[in-house]
Amino acid sequence: MAWTKEKMVEELKHQLGERLVSILLYGSLAAGDHAGKNSDINLLVVTKTMMMEELQSLSKVIVPWVKEGNHSPLFLTRTHLEEYASVFPVEILDIQNSHQVLYGEDPLEGIKVSNSHLVIQLQHELQSKLLRLKTQFILTESKKDAVKKLMIDSLSSFLVLFKNALWLFNAKPPAKKMEALRQLKSHIAFDMEPFEIVDRLKRGEKVPDFDTVHVFQRYLSSIQSVVNHVDRLG
Repeated sequence: MAWTKEKMVEELKHQLGERLVSILLYGSLAAGDHAGKNSDINLLVVTKTMMMEELQSLSKVIVPWVKEGNHSPLFLTRTHLEEYASVFPVEILDIQNSHQVLYGEDPLEGIKVSNSHLVIQLQHELQSKLLRLKTQFILTESKKDAVKKLMIDSLSSFLVLFKNALWLFNAKPPAKKMEALRQLKSHIAFDMEPFEIVDRLKRGEKVPDFDTVHVFQRYLSSIQSVVNHVDRLG
């Protein structure tokens, strides 16, 4: 039997019992922005405690879930949520803005994120991901299939950061990442087309007659434009 999110909820309830507070679905699937096999199922699991006993029992659930190609859920205790919000504001905002409660209460109600914490994380994450993108491009040797895969694999992580950059302009991001990107363009000047091409490729659409390396060059340049603007906000 495939490990659906519904099966995962039942298994977590069984393993954690009274220690389980909430299970949330977040990310592209919760936002109605899922791109099939190229998208992940993202779960936040909130517990009363997370000691060695819980960690050991969870392996029975998490190992088969991950073996089917899913990411391990994000596990947090209720008391650590506010601390997490100050260190990882992007993740908290992204989940708050688009999630479904699969079990229990909504643990994110009332949690506040400051713009000062947000801009620090955005600067760090954008710069590190941009550096990694350049390094990975070198390793592709400019081979078309490898460059195409690099753009597809990197798209979502950049779009999540760009989406949450809208909070810095006092704008609530729309649920879908490409819609958020279009909204961001009203605040920052950059070329949208390479993102649209990569998004189509990620969704399995055919994009005829495009130069992969040239699109990557434009993709990289557009990312750099956003990164530069966010850096100036700090």
